[in-house]
Amino acid sequence: MPKLSLLVRTAVTVTLLGATPAAADASQACAKRDQVVQKLAERFGETLRSLGLQRDTGVVEIYSSEETGTWTILMTRPDGMSCLIAAGQRWEQDVQPLTKPGTPA
Repeated sequence: MPKLSLLVRTAVTVTLLGATPAAADASQACAKRDQVVQKLAERFGETLRSLGLQRDTGVVEIYSSEETGTWTILMTRPDGMSCLIAAGQRWEQDVQPLTKPGTPA
């Protein structure tokens, strides 16, 4: 799958999420979680890599693709809606710290 520029990728994601009738307010691109996950897999080959609970407001999910290097961070709310937090390219999995703790940079 060819790499897409960050601008094109963001435009596609915002269009996808914004065109969904159940989208939240205009300031944030949101859609039903299953729809978002399906599109991330189909268009970018991204799968869930990690997640964590963000207080009582939802679950932060990180999706990425080793093949394309793209990544997406979603916040999934208790009502089942996922909102785009960030997206980009050149995802690196399991990287080592650039410096040892306690060592000046």
